[in-house]
Amino acid sequence: MSCLRVILAIVFPPLSVIDCGCGSVIIVFLLTLAGWVPGIIAALIILNSRR
Repeated sequence: MSCLRVILAIVFPPLSVIDCGCGSVIIVFLLTLAGWVPGIIAALIILNSRR
């Protein structure tokens, strides 16, 4: 997880997980619509679990 990805996850969470698959982008996008903080948390979890 690079610093650029973390900053991108804070600014616009769906864009930070764009290469993790369509399902991840949709989930993070919906969580971002529901509230900004849940979208950030989901994006950081997805980015941290990616190997």
